[in-house]
Amino acid sequence: MTVVNALFQAAREVGAFMEARGWRYCIIGGLAIQRWGEPRATLDADLTLLADFGDEEKYAKALLEAFEPRMPNALPFALTRRVVLLRTAGGKDVDIGLGALPFEIDMVRRAVRHEFAPGVVLPCCTAEDLFVMKAFAARPKDWIDAENIAIRNPHLDAKYVLSQLVPLCDLKETPEIVARAKQILAAAK
Repeated sequence: MTVVNALFQAAREVGAFMEARGWRYCIIGGLAIQRWGEPRATLDADLTLLADFGDEEKYAKALLEAFEPRMPNALPFALTRRVVLLRTAGGKDVDIGLGALPFEIDMVRRAVRHEFAPGVVLPCCTAEDLFVMKAFAARPKDWIDAENIAIRNPHLDAKYVLSQLVPLCDLKETPEIVARAKQILAAAK
């Protein structure tokens, strides 16, 4: 089994746990890049799980009881950082961001189920939402991912992307991110 296929299986395992509880989530990060960008190596599965502010403990405790924590004091870490770091039965790492921002709520709502591998159907963020996350992260590898998303998806809804990215960057006081995103979007058309 390839590493990527094993990660899809890990995401399916965690996804089945969340779906059994009626929790809303979607695939993001490197696995979503497999769908929307230029596939590249990734070492873990990344998901966003909707968890209102103040409800972190309910979700984090349930996940950390069902799966192996990847660090000591995983619960306090999850509560302060809003990310649950766990390992599946197959030994693969999964990072679960606890989403509650309006952008994250919209992203999970807009997610579409996709068959990543035979029999592995999971909700995945849209190309637009993945572009927003990659641009907002603004690391060199994220900008490469954003460029590849724009190139592989020439009909990306730039208006939507900017309507989500601008308020996030206003909070972070990083208008240069918006400027670079606009350049990437324009160049891909």
